Amino acid sequence: MEAIQSGFTAVILAAGEGTRMKSAHPKVVHEVLGQPMVCWVVDAARKAGATRIVVVVGNGADEVEALFAGSPDVECVMQSERLGTGHAVKVAIESARIFDGRVLVLCGDTPLLKASTLSSLVKAAADPSCKGGTLLTMTYDDPTGYGRVMCKNDMMAYRIIEQKDCTPEQAKWNVCNAGVYCFDAQQLHIHIGDLTCSNSQHEFYLTDMIELLYNAGTPMKPFRIPDADELMGANSRIQLAEANKTMQKRINNQLMAQGVSMLDPDQVWVGPNVTIGKDTMLLPGTMLMGYTSIGTECLIGPQTRLTNTKVGDFCTVDETVADQATIGNYVSCGPRAYLRPGAVLMDGSKAGTHVEIKKSVIGPKSKVPHLSYIGDCTIGSNVNIGAGTITCNYNGKFKNPTTIGDNSFIGSDTMLVAPVNVGSDCTIGAGSVITKDVPNGSLSLERTEQRIVEGWLPRWARKEREPEPEVSQEQETAPAPAEENKSETMSE
Repeated sequence: MEAIQSGFTAVILAAGEGTRMKSAHPKVVHEVLGQPMVCWVVDAARKAGATRIVVVVGNGADEVEALFAGSPDVECVMQSERLGTGHAVKVAIESARIFDGRVLVLCGDTPLLKASTLSSLVKAAADPSCKGGTLLTMTYDDPTGYGRVMCKNDMMAYRIIEQKDCTPEQAKWNVCNAGVYCFDAQQLHIHIGDLTCSNSQHEFYLTDMIELLYNAGTPMKPFRIPDADELMGANSRIQLAEANKTMQKRINNQLMAQGVSMLDPDQVWVGPNVTIGKDTMLLPGTMLMGYTSIGTECLIGPQTRLTNTKVGDFCTVDETVADQATIGNYVSCGPRAYLRPGAVLMDGSKAGTHVEIKKSVIGPKSKVPHLSYIGDCTIGSNVNIGAGTITCNYNGKFKNPTTIGDNSFIGSDTMLVAPVNVGSDCTIGAGSVITKDVPNGSLSLERTEQRIVEGWLPRWARKEREPEPEVSQEQETAPAPAEENKSETMSE
């Protein structure tokens, strides 16, 4: 969507440990549909119109900072001591010198927030009556567990009361704090130093800013969000799974509305940066992640995972795993194909059953139908690669290239020992080990002499075919040998 508001700063709180995740990694780097949670929040702020994004890091700072190494509009500031949300915002505005405009404060573990919601919150803060800014609220039939946003008759918020501090009458109030704020930066800078830590946790709570600003004559106005599901946080693995499911439904519904078909949307997973053309069908077990793009009228799946892969129009990609691959138009891939980084399948080509391709170009209308490995190879057009063909590209130290010219035929079970070049219009006999370049228009065979030994059987087969000795009637009725003879026989 296009940005509605512009010129504001977003501060994203991402310094927490997230102990309920039971993880060695920061909570905000855990992924929803292949993208870290904090990246969802950054993207929402960016799309809402933020021109500057400040991420407050602490626990696992290196992992979080690495996510934004290539983002010029994102800067990270360190909260060395985790002394609460109020302290985190104070660190952000002082370190990044945010003293004017609007400051949108978000939590890094709320990946479901929409850019349109944030834009509306910032727009509402432009009202002259909102001298301190706006805060996002939600209403619940049962608000138990949430902080209550208490308002005066002028509908300005004057305090946030936590559940444990509510009187019985206050506990009935169902306007709840969402933890998302749009502050006037100047007022925030003036008063944030007045926060105290006189509470059971000895932390500086950002929620106390609402009362401070009200008492200073610069109140904040509540802004109700229509869909409370947007505010779902992911503090545990269970909540993370719920966030994945919610986002899956949101994205799939949007894709189907745009002309993409899904046999069972519950079994299709599509990341936020994926694009898919009209009349494409996604079958169960399909996972499309990263910056994958799919053209029109394709059949993808079942059991297919594509990451940062480009697929053209009119393709069939069946039971395929592809990472950083490029698939042209009218390409058939799979079942059970593996396209590794650098694999390029040009228009009309095929990578069939149990085929692995790495850093190679398969030319137009060329086929690698089954049971082959193609690595560091350039294949021309109209080439057929027989079953069991392998490019022996690794000599134990270096990777070496193979080239195959147009209209060549590679027989089954061929070993192409790189570096080697096969020209155009060549035929390689089945079972060959090719170690020398093959000129254009040549037939190349490499086989040992076939030997035939007539009348030969392996020892075990001869033994099975030997007739058993005939047993006379007297032998059949003879008494069993004595005990001492029996034990001797057994030992033999």
